[in-house]
Amino acid sequence: MASRRYQWLFFDADGTLFDFEKAQAIALEQVFRHHDIPYTAAHLTAFRQINAELWQALEQRQVTPEVLKVRRFELLLATVGAQHASGSFGEVYLQYLGACPELIEGAAELLQVLRGKYRIAILTNGLRAVQRSRLARSTIRDHVSDIIVSEEIGFAKPAREYFDVAFARAGNPARHEVLMIGDSWNSDIQGAAQYGIDTCWYNPGRQPRPASPEITHEIAALEELPSWLGEGAG
Repeated sequence: MASRRYQWLFFDADGTLFDFEKAQAIALEQVFRHHDIPYTAAHLTAFRQINAELWQALEQRQVTPEVLKVRRFELLLATVGAQHASGSFGEVYLQYLGACPELIEGAAELLQVLRGKYRIAILTNGLRAVQRSRLARSTIRDHVSDIIVSEEIGFAKPAREYFDVAFARAGNPARHEVLMIGDSWNSDIQGAAQYGIDTCWYNPGRQPRPASPEITHEIAALEELPSWLGEGAG
């Protein structure tokens, strides 16, 4: 059980609260159909690899969000041999993605249990049009005090500057009063640990835990969090 009472819970968005893989698959197929381009499962596989590499580059400050939005579809369309304007393709994809508020199993129930006991913020490296649209359409929107979107503030997790903004927006709480919950070891866990706040790694795939940094807790299912926090099952 957690040894202290947190005031703020910082949640990652994609892969922690939102079922991004499901939403991505839906949106990608829709955008291909929108442009009357034949679509197969291989398109999704290729896109996920391209997209993951570009998001990693963004976290390392090697590309900007604007470059990412266009470049990933330049590479995908070239890979599948389709001729289309990548910028327009990317804009339509974001519209479809923003309309997909699918949640990870247990996310809605979790935030309902925690509501009123903690202040909750979402910290995301996603894109503004997508993340704000998805949150507004989701059943968890009334449980969330704030959402900090990397595209809006000019920094991405794990950068220290990102967490500076998150803390400022939360009213600069003491660091021991904040817990970061996320599935990404690099951006969520390492970033938060290096900033000096407690971390809870959401690890549904039970991946081996890296040697460093030390973390505060690990869960394989969202339903495990309330009992560790001392809230019971709700």
